[in-house]
Amino acid sequence: MPNIANDPTRKSWINVPENSDFPIQNIPFGVFLTKEDVITIGTRIGDSAIDMGALQQLGYFEGIDLTDDMFMQDTLNDFISDGKKTWRLVRNRLAELFDINNPKLRDNKDHCEVVIFDLADIEMLLPVQIGDYTDFYSSKEHATNVGKMFRDPENALLPNWLHIPVGYHGRSSTIVPSGIPVHRPMGQTLPNGENSPVFGPSRLVDFELETAFITTDANVMGENIPVNEAEDYIFGMVLLNDWSARDMQKWEYVPLGPFLAKNFASSISPWIVTMDALEPFRVKGPKQEPTPLPYLQQKGKHAYDINLEVYIEPENAEATLVSKSNFKHMYWSMSQQLTHHTSNGCRVNSGDMMGSGTISGPTEDSYGSMLELTWGGKNPIKMNDGSERKFINDNDTVIMKGFCQNSSLRIGFGEVSSKLLPTFVRK
Repeated sequence: MPNIANDPTRKSWINVPENSDFPIQNIPFGVFLTKEDVITIGTRIGDSAIDMGALQQLGYFEGIDLTDDMFMQDTLNDFISDGKKTWRLVRNRLAELFDINNPKLRDNKDHCEVVIFDLADIEMLLPVQIGDYTDFYSSKEHATNVGKMFRDPENALLPNWLHIPVGYHGRSSTIVPSGIPVHRPMGQTLPNGENSPVFGPSRLVDFELETAFITTDANVMGENIPVNEAEDYIFGMVLLNDWSARDMQKWEYVPLGPFLAKNFASSISPWIVTMDALEPFRVKGPKQEPTPLPYLQQKGKHAYDINLEVYIEPENAEATLVSKSNFKHMYWSMSQQLTHHTSNGCRVNSGDMMGSGTISGPTEDSYGSMLELTWGGKNPIKMNDGSERKFINDNDTVIMKGFCQNSSLRIGFGEVSSKLLPTFVRK
């Protein structure tokens, strides 16, 4: 079935500001709350949110095999479960409906009033009910930097890293959408020079620049997904700030890896950009040496050219750009990650989220965490307001942006923005 929504010459009758992340060629999917306290599934063009539940009630998805309440739910899980054919049919229909030359909805003012919302009049919610969350560790540059700091600089990568997409199981209960603040976590740390740990607020809260992909129902328990089929089970991507407490992490990660240092908060951008929309931005990933085992081998272009930026905004001050990276640097592809995840028969469900791991590039200004940017706090970053940062201060807001751009098209994710509040104190 053709992917007609990606036609780069298509224009919309909805206004799209210059350099918007959301032209008619994007058509992402999300969930939002209206001023009337109605939760609906929707999409976005320019600075307008579109109520797909209202569109369905008005008959605009006629001819597509959907349950009667498909877009009147509070998560995208059921829609994602319907699979790639349905995703493409719906996205193509939306592209046709909002095409500048299509008068069907454009000229029906009564319908437009109940379907189209200004972004200021809605509240974005988590787009899916995330049953399981896995975080990978797939940037060679990031893994090397951390290995140099925490272990032997001569043997920064552990022996398994070049053979498997390393990952761990995260905590889905603390994943929040952009705009929701998070609290500085409490935990155990081992102060320098001490033999006994102490309990208190983390002093080294960090961001991790990541993306994440959302899956559909991929397999039954015991079944594995071949690497050449894995992409069919990936619905789309979001930006992910996987908050980390580096002092807690250093104390607790041996022998079993991340725990409380990572599970206190993860923030995601609210619009899921589909893999169909990202298709024009495929590129080849890094050369993998040694060659992976046969079940992970793939040919062709399986990386994506996604420009990534991180800003830190102190309270009552302008934001400072602290990192510029790109998703194409990732050593292990999303399809390799999903294939490895299911290689032991682990079941993957609709709405599961898989984090990329921190995305660091080859240059110092492209590192994806403060741990690397300041090299463990040794080289503070100067903010635009004159202050310095080794890690994230209370009341700082971390903003991550991501977009793809070629000669004819820009597709983006918007942003994931979240403020770090002081430690939560129970009254």
